Amino acid sequence: MSSARFVLLSLCSALLLRAALGADPLFHFCATSGNFTAGSPYESNLNKLTGFLYATTPSSSGGFGYSSIGQYQDQVYGLALCRGDTSPSDCKACVADAGAEIRRRCPGNKGAIIWYDDCMFKYLNTNFFGQIDNANRFYMWNLNNVSDPEAFNSKVRGLLTGLVEEAYKASKLYATGEMGLEDKTKLYGLVQCTRDLTAAECKECLEGAMGELPSCCDGKEGGRVVGGSCNFRYEIYPFVNV
Repeated sequence: MSSARFVLLSLCSALLLRAALGADPLFHFCATSGNFTAGSPYESNLNKLTGFLYATTPSSSGGFGYSSIGQYQDQVYGLALCRGDTSPSDCKACVADAGAEIRRRCPGNKGAIIWYDDCMFKYLNTNFFGQIDNANRFYMWNLNNVSDPEAFNSKVRGLLTGLVEEAYKASKLYATGEMGLEDKTKLYGLVQCTRDLTAAECKECLEGAMGELPSCCDGKEGGRVVGGSCNFRYEIYPFVNV
């Protein structure tokens, strides 16, 4: 996970359905930082870390946990983040799925990251805490186009800009909101950062993600830029649990 990778994904209805059901992850990356062998101290430490994040993340304030286990070349660093509106039980289930699935998809890799609708799970053999992750990022967008892209894009940017200002000042580094549109529909948005970042780093991360809007979602009814340290999403339908 050392070089920037931007993956473009069209958000088809089938993917929407599977994501809503929590059946499949949205995306994942396997790190190229090295491999471990079965039964090694690194694997043991990774198993302990996975168990720790499973036990602590859902019960923590806002569904975030991070830690490191081991020493020297066998030390592993990891974090788990649940979406700010996810219940503790759904958070726990998502972290469990993520911790198991990423090991299946990246067997022997010393680092990996996986995203679901409700959570993200990441581990690496170097200390990444407090560093904005610009290397792991992907896009998703709705296939439907809006009738007036310029006006709609301005509304999207306006909503997300306001949410960024709210989120980086909040203890959970998370914010949601909505905005009325001219045709009596509404625009809904969500932004969130991992809480190993400072408030200033969260703002920087989200503003960087918003800079990807033209590449990601120009004139699209919905879209996301999802990274290892922060993410945003907007839609013309409500998607946040209340």
